[in-house]
Amino acid sequence: MIGNVVDNITGEKNGSKEKVRGTVVLMKKNVLDFNDFPASFLDNVHELVGKRVSLQLDVYLGNPDMVRCTMLGRDHLAWQANGLRGKVGEPAYLEDWITIRTPLAAGESAFDVNFDWDEEEIGVPGAFIITNNHHSEFYLKTVTLDDFPGQGRIHFVCNSWVYPAKHYKYDRTYLPSETPMPLRYYREQELVNLRGDGEGKLQEWDRVYDYAYYNDLGNPDKGEKYARPVLGGSAEYPYPRRGRTGRPPTKSDPNIEGQMPPLMSLAVYVPRDERFGHLKMSDFLAYALKAIVQFVKPALEAFDSTPNEFDTFEDVLKLFEGGFVLPGSSLLDDISKNIPFEMLKEILRSDGEKLFEFPMPQVIKEDKYAWRTDEEFAREMLAGVNPVIIRRLEEFPPTSKLDRELYGNQNSTISAKHIESNLDGLTVDEAIEKKKLFILDHHDPLMPQLRRINADTFTSTYASRTILFLKDDGTLKPLVIELSSPHPDGDQFGPVSKVYSPSEHGVEGSIWRLAKAYVGVNDSAVHHLISHWLHTHAVIEPFVIATNRQLSVLHPIHKLLLPHFRDTMFINAFARQTLVNAGGLLEATVFPAKYAMELSSVVYKNWVFSEQALPEDLKRRGIAVEDPNSPHGLRLLIEDYPYAVDGLEIWSAIKKWVEDYCFFYYKSDEMVRKDAELQSWWKELREEGHGDKKDEPWWPKMQTREELIESCTIIIWVASALHAAVNFGQYPYVGYMPNRPAISRRFMPEKGTPEYSELESDPDKAFFKTIPTLLQTVLMTVLMEILSRHSTDEEYLGQRNTPEWTFDRAPLQAFEEFGNKLTKIEERIVTMNKDTKLKNRVGPVKMPYTLLYRTSEGGLTGKGIPNSVSI
Repeated sequence: MIGNVVDNITGEKNGSKEKVRGTVVLMKKNVLDFNDFPASFLDNVHELVGKRVSLQLDVYLGNPDMVRCTMLGRDHLAWQANGLRGKVGEPAYLEDWITIRTPLAAGESAFDVNFDWDEEEIGVPGAFIITNNHHSEFYLKTVTLDDFPGQGRIHFVCNSWVYPAKHYKYDRTYLPSETPMPLRYYREQELVNLRGDGEGKLQEWDRVYDYAYYNDLGNPDKGEKYARPVLGGSAEYPYPRRGRTGRPPTKSDPNIEGQMPPLMSLAVYVPRDERFGHLKMSDFLAYALKAIVQFVKPALEAFDSTPNEFDTFEDVLKLFEGGFVLPGSSLLDDISKNIPFEMLKEILRSDGEKLFEFPMPQVIKEDKYAWRTDEEFAREMLAGVNPVIIRRLEEFPPTSKLDRELYGNQNSTISAKHIESNLDGLTVDEAIEKKKLFILDHHDPLMPQLRRINADTFTSTYASRTILFLKDDGTLKPLVIELSSPHPDGDQFGPVSKVYSPSEHGVEGSIWRLAKAYVGVNDSAVHHLISHWLHTHAVIEPFVIATNRQLSVLHPIHKLLLPHFRDTMFINAFARQTLVNAGGLLEATVFPAKYAMELSSVVYKNWVFSEQALPEDLKRRGIAVEDPNSPHGLRLLIEDYPYAVDGLEIWSAIKKWVEDYCFFYYKSDEMVRKDAELQSWWKELREEGHGDKKDEPWWPKMQTREELIESCTIIIWVASALHAAVNFGQYPYVGYMPNRPAISRRFMPEKGTPEYSELESDPDKAFFKTIPTLLQTVLMTVLMEILSRHSTDEEYLGQRNTPEWTFDRAPLQAFEEFGNKLTKIEERIVTMNKDTKLKNRVGPVKMPYTLLYRTSEGGLTGKGIPNSVSI
């Protein structure tokens, strides 16, 4: 129905007019932005001189019973045939702006508004026009008409920033859930406004969603050191698109977008409704990232002009037990001048002397040294922060898909004699046939980049392959690690490879521990740059842009997907400013250094949308096989695979919810095909948002309900559960750097060298000379803590920020069932984590797998599935 009619209430009469009472819920800018305290004062001044906030109702006149319409194929001509028309009412103004009538949750305020309505007219408000004549913007949440004559309660969900009217050449109009024909203009015009004209620099009040290449990562005006290639738009460097900002190019290179705004300004452009600002915690996260870059990193680098090493594991533990002292540093004074005190206490828990003291990472909370075991090393491939890479080994020895003409024979040098003594009596062929062998393979993605990385950065590392055996108790046993480096005479000669076997004692044990560290270095890079950044943050942004450009806010698929896009464009923009940019935090803390984003572009060449579905991913990796008699139609070959077990439950719950929702609005495949907005959305997404993949045959054609359901399920899965699985375990696992070092600074010691002698005499010292320095460790630990935190206003899977996001009963019932299902899944996860037979769920470190719990408290918890890629 037009609006959302709840009950019938008679309005207050005034002659031939009735007073229609309404309530507007919004958040003022000064509540949301602690850097703009003058906003409240100036808004009050505008209010006093008559520059107020007004609303006008656009009422659809005629028989209210006829006010029914959708964009899904129903007859729109009936409106004109019945002589129906729209009428825009007189302005009504928000009351008591200065005194604020009702304080609500978390900075929200409710204001009265009273409209005059002619009692002889019959109609239903189909839209309202809002005009903000104040100095500052505000966040408009909802507008409710409490007693519209003959209709009762009508509710508009807005969730949008409203800037002062002087910034716009058009009215801001809000429509309810369905669009009568006379209001179609508003719907179509809103999409035109959101698309923009593709020209000029975009300002903070703009609402334009447009596409651009990743041409803002480097700044060649600062010198060759800061030059980076354009990602996207070429066969060499394909990439998903980002949001356009329109900044002018650099002086040195017209293809590179000009410098980002100053770090502490928070002024990087994204459409205003995509910005953080719902609560201070969200802005804190953004400021915290920038504080590291602008103050912490330079000060530590100055202090660390000669690399400081950890000598023992006890030295690392001091970061969590007593704090790290930075002698003679003025860092605290420098930061405190630029960051509010409360924020400073959160970023750097400091007493003025012990500058850095971090929470204890879960991986060492119960046992300080269990992370060193082979069992834990393997378990984290199934239940750690990067559980999406391991695959079944289907041929032996492992082979390479790299071009032999360019890279020679890159097949593995691992032989049967390296592993057969550890296969519990099986031959290699028997182990493969019984599906007992698995591999963590980081060889092919890294080898083509490795020569440049080792020659031109602080890194000295290898490409790795790790083969594992599935034991009868469900755990994995590492069998062998192969480390490969480029041939000194050229790539065409293939790699130089060496194979290492497990050992616990003596120098062989120290070498095996280093081999596992090199694997951790590889896996950390793949996790940060590919599993996390590329496969969640980067690939989702085009969906955000296309949805806002092509699907009206009234469209059911827009309503379905909107919660799963919250804050994604904003956090991605900050990442390009502080994390993945030239000289950013990831280049300083992850081994590919300045080639990091190039590596992710290489891997994007193999990205397939349909394989982002969890069942397809598990089948592709050989981890699961189809089995109609098994739950979810799949049988896991590693039954105790926490990420897959929990993930399949959540995947199925998401798909059932999406299916129920889509079946309600789309009664046939024909309705999908004839939905013009939907078809434009999918076309633009393929041809523009993921334009470098537009000719791939694997894209769903979007001709059936099943294709729509599968596509939306993938989008929601990637934005919510997949991101949670690879993000919120970062501090619990990576916060203790020796468990997952992201950098190796020297190669494996060879016999007869001083490094080898040191490894024999002081293995811990040799280990710490190989992995990150103190500076790199502190930077990574601070970064991991920030990125692993939940904001206090987080919305979790199965939750919405307003219960009245639709008034269609069937979708609301399905959504409630979805939430209940997720609650039951979490309860089952808790039960499984207590089952001692499921050894991979807790492991030697006594750390239960909680990353796919549905909900969480705010802060650093290691659990919870937010709706979106919001940090």
